[in-house]
Formats: sequence, C-alpha cells, structure tokens
Amino acid sequence: MRICSLLPSATEIIAELGLVDSLVGVSEECRWPREVVGKPVVTAARIDPSALSSLEIDEAVREAVRDGRSLYAVDAALIEELAPDLIVTQDLCAVCAVSSGELRSACPDGVEVLSLDPKTLVGVAESVRLLSARLDVAARGDEIAGRMLETVDEVAASMRGVRRRRVFFAEWIDPPFCAGHWLPEMVEVAGGEDVLGRAGQPSRSTTWAEVLALEPELVIIGPCGFGVESAASRAASLDLPCPAVAVDGDGYYSRPAPRLAAGVQQLAHLLHPGVAPDPGLPAIRLNATHGSPATAFA
Repeated sequence: MRICSLLPSATEIIAELGLVDSLVGVSEECRWPREVVGKPVVTAARIDPSALSSLEIDEAVREAVRDGRSLYAVDAALIEELAPDLIVTQDLCAVCAVSSGELRSACPDGVEVLSLDPKTLVGVAESVRLLSARLDVAARGDEIAGRMLETVDEVAASMRGVRRRRVFFAEWIDPPFCAGHWLPEMVEVAGGEDVLGRAGQPSRSTTWAEVLALEPELVIIGPCGFGVESAASRAASLDLPCPAVAVDGDGYYSRPAPRLAAGVQQLAHLLHPGVAPDPGLPAIRLNATHGSPATAFA
C-alpha cells in the first residue's frame, strides 16, 4: 500500500508499525523517526514559525482562521504523481495539519482519506488500532497500543497516595494556552492537578495573570510544534514566581502518538522525583532562582 501521511503523529505510528517504506509522502512537520526525513513533502505550513515570535505566530494563525484561509499549502500535483492508496490526516485542529475537508480539491479520485481525531489517551491508543487494522497489521497495532496504555497505568499506580502538585502546562507562550485534550489527563496520571486545562477539551488562550492567580507550583513550557531548545529560548523572558521547566512539547506532549507515554513518565518525575524515576527526556530549567524542577519537590 502507498500512503501519504499529512499528520506527524500518524507518520510516527505508521513507522512504528514497521511500514515506513509504505510512506510515499509526508508533511513538512513529519520529522520523526529519522527514516521519514527526506521523503517527498506534499504539504507545508504557509507560516514560517522560525522567523516569527510566539505572539506573531498566534496573530498570523488567528488572522488566517478568521479569514477562512488554510494554514497549509497542499501540493496536489505531487500527490497525484505519488499515486497514494491512502491519505491520513485529521480534523481535530485547524492549526495542526491539513483537514480532510481541505483535501477535497487536492485529492485524486478514488483515494481513501482516513482522519484520526483522538481527544484522550485511550483515544490515542484506539487511533493506533484503527490505523493498524486499516493497514492489515492489527496485531502489531494492538501490541503498540497495549504497551502505551500499560506504561500509563504503571505511572498512575505509582502515584497513588501522593499529594497532587498544582501545574500549569503551557501549550503556547504568548499568549499562554492552557493544556487541552489528552494533556490534562497526562498531568493527572502523573500525580498533578492542572490548574486550567480540562481533559478532553480543546486548549484555550489565557493570560499569565490568570495563570499565576491560581498559584501553580510548577509551570511546564511545552509549546506545540517546538522542541525543548526552542521552547526554552522563547520562554527565556518569562518572570515566574515558581519553578518552571521547558520540555519537548513537539515530541512527547502535543502529538497524539505512543510517545505520549514517555511524556507521562517525565511529568511524574518532574512532579514527584522521589517517587518516579527520570526517563531521560530533554528538559531545561528556566528560572535558576527557584532551583531545578527535577528537585523542586524533593
């Protein structure tokens, strides 16, 4: 089967299913695993985030959404040339990837479009099973989904009886966006209490004044689409009265793929280092005056 994946999380899943060679086209944001880098790019963002501040990116996105303009350019000619049997995308977030509706004019006749739209951790596992069944590797999908949920359950079990720490997870910095969909659930599993995010609900914009009025004990910076170095750089000017840490939001928090389980492990360590071991994921302390987040609650 020939597959075009317009969704970074789907690309990860397809690769983990052992079908990376079936990927004939990907999105510009598909950078994991390394084997997918260099494959034909069939869709790319119209906004270059590397050249803009967090506020400028937010303003550009809001303007495009308000005007009904797509945030992505789709190379319809390349898709037709690649002749995929299946195109995988999403309808969950207009900012994250091309929607199935936007593909109507770019999709060759007869090509199947599969939309993956999980909102919870269980939903992410089910999307793995759905995609694996469609690709005739259901047993492998069951194994991957089961391992993901088993890791999450192990973290939840280790957190029983701990005092829940108040957390604000920033999915964006300027303006700050609270955690949405599966992220508040991840915080809860890891022994935390998200001060603003609501499990299964979309992320929303807020203000740092509103956030700090809720007195979080730890602020975690994991902006959607950015790795840990970029997150730390963009948050460097924040003046927060509590420990703060930047994490790889793009790799372990924003994408609905099995690596979310490793994100849960990291959250548990950041919140309860005396209970949860360090999984070794990248993290950068932001405000030295408040000590290392990894030992803030020791």
